[in-house]
Amino acid sequence: MFTGIVTDIAQVTAVEPRAAELTRLTVACRDAQSIAVGASIALNGVCLTAVARGDDWFAVDAAAETLRVTTAGRWRVGTRVNLERALKLGDELGGHIVAGHVDGLAAVVARDDLPDMAKLTVRAPKDLLRFIAAKGSVALDGVALTVNEVADATFSVLIIPHTLEMTTLGMLAGGDELNLEVDLFARYIARLMERN
Repeated sequence: MFTGIVTDIAQVTAVEPRAAELTRLTVACRDAQSIAVGASIALNGVCLTAVARGDDWFAVDAAAETLRVTTAGRWRVGTRVNLERALKLGDELGGHIVAGHVDGLAAVVARDDLPDMAKLTVRAPKDLLRFIAAKGSVALDGVALTVNEVADATFSVLIIPHTLEMTTLGMLAGGDELNLEVDLFARYIARLMERN
C-alpha cells in the first residue's frame, strides 16, 4: 500500500528484455541503499518489486501485462518517474490509500498554467469515470490528487507549486498519458452496489 506522496523523482537507466514476458528496468535514485531487495516500490503509480540494488540504483522486473496496461511499456533510458516507497505502519497518511494497481491510462487534454498552480484536464477511460467524483481522490502517475470538477469524459485537478516541483506532473503537456488509479473505496462501494 502507498499514499500517493512521492518522495523522489527517479530516472530509468536501463531497459533490458529478460524473456518473452519480462523486462528488467534499472532505476537511479537518491538513497537507493534504503531500498531492500524484495520491497514494493511504486514507480509512476505502478507497484513493482525491487529485485536487485546497487549504491545509487535498483532494478525491478515488469511483466508483459504491466508493460501493456501502464505507461511502463514506454519507459526508455532517461525517462523520469515518480518514486514512492511502501507505507509502513505508523507512517503519516498524507495522501489517500493507493494500491499501486493501475486501473487504466488517462490522457492530459489541457494544461492551464494559473498563478502559482496548474490545472490539468484529463480524459479518463469511460468505464472508470463512474469511480471519479468531484472532491474525490485519484492517483495520477502515483500522485495523490483531489478531483476538482468532473464532466462527461474528463475531470480536472489543480496542482500546487510543491507538487509541480517535486513530481513529474510539472513536466506534463497536452496529449501526455498518465497511469490512473481510481479511489480504492469508490471501486469497492460500486462493486457492493452492483451485487445488491
